[in-house]
Amino acid sequence: MHICLFDIDGTLLSSGGAGKAAMETALRTGFGVPGGSDGIPFSGRTDRAIMRDLFQRHGVAESAENCQHFLAAYLAALPQFLIGHPGKVYVGVAELLTELYRRDDVWLGLLTGNIREGARLKLGHYELWHFFRSGGYGDDHFHRDDVARAALAEVHQQLARVDPERVWVIGDTPLDVRCARAIGARAAAVATGWHSADELAAAEPDVLLTDLSDPQPLLNWWS
Repeated sequence: MHICLFDIDGTLLSSGGAGKAAMETALRTGFGVPGGSDGIPFSGRTDRAIMRDLFQRHGVAESAENCQHFLAAYLAALPQFLIGHPGKVYVGVAELLTELYRRDDVWLGLLTGNIREGARLKLGHYELWHFFRSGGYGDDHFHRDDVARAALAEVHQQLARVDPERVWVIGDTPLDVRCARAIGARAAAVATGWHSADELAAAEPDVLLTDLSDPQPLLNWWS
């Protein structure tokens, strides 16, 4: 069985900034503070880590109650921003997922910094959620390596045997490549996000693709 753990933002789709806008709105509506996020990195990071940075920037105490309040406000705002922002599914993604979903030797999972419900809302909006059978999410973890470990642990819970040589992380950032190595997996980097092909090549992925319109270099590993 080939295990494919996909990142979401920058790899499968662009939400057109909907997630960022929803977080900024959550700060304003939930805490009454300006929701600026300029200078806070989002790419490749977990929602939990981004939330921590936003709280520190705006002087909000990082209590369990405030975290729950923020995430509830974020999830309430996200659907309207997904509708209102010019997002898209990247070229080749729907076709690749459809092909892999039909194969009985491929397991499709997620490895994303999004919280679980945020991932469901984003993928559901673009009609991609149903492809995935497991996932690692950014609800509790500050570091992507820990999300990778959680994603692999969930796969282990559902499959009797997982060959490490057949576990792949597919993402658009050097952090995706790094977290793949943290769990002993292979990495496919896709230059559809914020990082150039040269930046991704420097992370030394096993496969480097411009986009997923021609995934054959990746599929060749699974033939």
